Amino acid sequence: MQVEDLPYGAKWVPQCLDRLEQEALVDQIRQIAAEAPLFVPRMPKTGKPMSVRMTNCGPLGWVTTKEEGYRYQSKHPETGRPWPDIPQKLLELWSEYADYPLPPQACLVNFYEASAKMGLHQDKDEENFEAPVLSISLGDTCLFRIGGKNRKDPTRSFKLTSGDVMLLTNDSRLAYHGVDRIYPGTSSLLKRAGRINLTLRRVLQ
Repeated sequence: MQVEDLPYGAKWVPQCLDRLEQEALVDQIRQIAAEAPLFVPRMPKTGKPMSVRMTNCGPLGWVTTKEEGYRYQSKHPETGRPWPDIPQKLLELWSEYADYPLPPQACLVNFYEASAKMGLHQDKDEENFEAPVLSISLGDTCLFRIGGKNRKDPTRSFKLTSGDVMLLTNDSRLAYHGVDRIYPGTSSLLKRAGRINLTLRRVLQ
């Protein structure tokens, strides 16, 4: 599988997953969402809702609320139940591409509807920045943007398509990145327009 090197050490694996692998993952994500329903994360202090809906799988899940802010916790914020297990295929992708001896402890499941975006941000709520962040795109193509460790660093934009894998590692581990737009109708994988992004993270040392 061809791995493309990006600025600051990020890596991109276009079309890492074939159609059958993507379909199998979507089926598993539906099962996860049935057990741990999608919820709307809210910004700290303001309580403003994000444009994505999300859930998690793994021992820990990322959540954010107006009152308590960004954090990881072991239970769903609405059901109070533990998160479902991370699918085996995702653990295999981590083993193949992450080049890290310990397994991921969280998998964020973000669902982007056609109008959803994600502003430039850093993934820095983890205790462990040595482990990479590995993400998988499913569904409609998005315009992904990545820069450096400082918000004012130059950014590069490119399209992520269904089945692509992205790895933030080395200097890019704390790179600012975001999703500027979704291109509805560019994939027939999902039942309706939108994109699923799966993000594997090691949270603790």
